[in-house]
Amino acid sequence: MCLAVPMQIIKIDGVNAHCATKGIERDVSLLLLQDEDINEGDYLLIHVGYAIQKISVEEALSTWELLDQMLAEDELSA
Repeated sequence: MCLAVPMQIIKIDGVNAHCATKGIERDVSLLLLQDEDINEGDYLLIHVGYAIQKISVEEALSTWELLDQMLAEDELSA
């Protein structure tokens, strides 16, 4: 199963961005979104180091809510 994680852009440097979420920071490539209007503060879906889609803050929060729920259910069944 493939998983994309929502992250917020902290800083943009050319075709790369420094992003953060839940206390974790990563440098990611913006190469796949080079035709999009991407700015600091925007939320992106990140998959294996690449930004694959720009999303709204509501979509980011909703996705994290679902991911947290899946993790909690997995911990209960362990």
